[in-house]
Amino acid sequence: MEKIQSLTGMMDLIEDKANKADTANGIFYTENILKDIFETYSILEIRTPALEDSSLFKRSVGDTSDIVNKELYSFTDKNDKSITLRPEGTASVIRSIIEKKIDNESNKFWYLGPMWRYERPQKGRYRQFSQAGVEILGYSEGIAELEIVSIICSINKALGIENSILKINHLGDKESKEKYCNALKNFLMPLSSKLDKKDIQRLNTNPLRVLDSKSSETQEILKDAPKINDFLTDQSIDLLNLVKNTFSEECNIEIDHTLVRGLDYYTGFVFEAVSSDLGAQDAYLGGGRYDDLCKQLGGKDLPAIGMAIGIERLSLLTKTYKKNRTLISFIIISSNLEPKAYKIAHNLRSINSSIDIDVQLSDGSLKSKLRRANKDNASYAFIIGEDELKSENIIVKSLNDENSEQIIMNISEIENFIQNIK
Repeated sequence: MEKIQSLTGMMDLIEDKANKADTANGIFYTENILKDIFETYSILEIRTPALEDSSLFKRSVGDTSDIVNKELYSFTDKNDKSITLRPEGTASVIRSIIEKKIDNESNKFWYLGPMWRYERPQKGRYRQFSQAGVEILGYSEGIAELEIVSIICSINKALGIENSILKINHLGDKESKEKYCNALKNFLMPLSSKLDKKDIQRLNTNPLRVLDSKSSETQEILKDAPKINDFLTDQSIDLLNLVKNTFSEECNIEIDHTLVRGLDYYTGFVFEAVSSDLGAQDAYLGGGRYDDLCKQLGGKDLPAIGMAIGIERLSLLTKTYKKNRTLISFIIISSNLEPKAYKIAHNLRSINSSIDIDVQLSDGSLKSKLRRANKDNASYAFIIGEDELKSENIIVKSLNDENSEQIIMNISEIENFIQNIK
């Protein structure tokens, strides 16, 4: 019988005790660190469905975007309704707050979960991928930008990310953006015969998106095109300088006036974090302000800024995989002792939240169980047999030092020992 395998671009993740630098371990560790950071900023978690009405993404992301045109996983359900596996998180968050009638309130939300895009799998990019995001809602341009950049700096520091640049730009207020788009369109229209077909389409729908073209011919033409910074107001320029100056000691920040984001809903301040360690596809997080999206989806006027973080790419940059936890392998020598020994292990777990106690469930000799404990990178082995149970003692063996002697401790000594593990 032919084996059933996972779909292209969709991977299984299985934690490995022995290999801390394993792909799954790196992803799980990265996710846990992000959750901790979000909590320190008092950001609330939000969870939205994996499936949404297809029109949500067509209205928010934009009909001309690659996501909508080529990458959506969409299908018709039993009621002939077009539904889509979410390709990104922001649109779902805004749809949710409108539906819950909290689109007139200030909120900070974070999310973490799977997204889907039908594109060619490559390093750090999969068809099913994990994405974390932060959405800061109800705050006008200015202070919220500092909050979002502060979070990015905290992420880089906590995960030990090196060779990173945070690129920032401003797309202008409504008036300056319109003037720049017209100037760009007037410059490019006479040269349209030299443009990529996709860029011509963008030129007619969202001219700013041409700046993000992957065509080398288009990029060569753009060298002589009008620059967005010539159209920005002093207020927009001041914001970019404020962000850069405030966090220049924390992050490597660069003002890049060619930076635009690939989704239609972005307005004002935009940003992208890149690292040369990732190769050609070097961005691992990005976002910006999207003040018009809530109203565009049928809600109220709601200023907003957010970012999305590619977990797989971010985990490739993570330098600090080590968890601040200690693994204890709990070895029971005789099967007759299991119920009482399990109860002891259960009680010990509650003493120190920074330790993990792994009760070895499989049969085998003491030697084989110690070998397994070493393979799992356990720091200690707690060994309990019939004699130990009768005398209410446990044998403690350090696995970090081959020359250390095993020690016999009673239950109260063990509790004190565990309490002092850091």
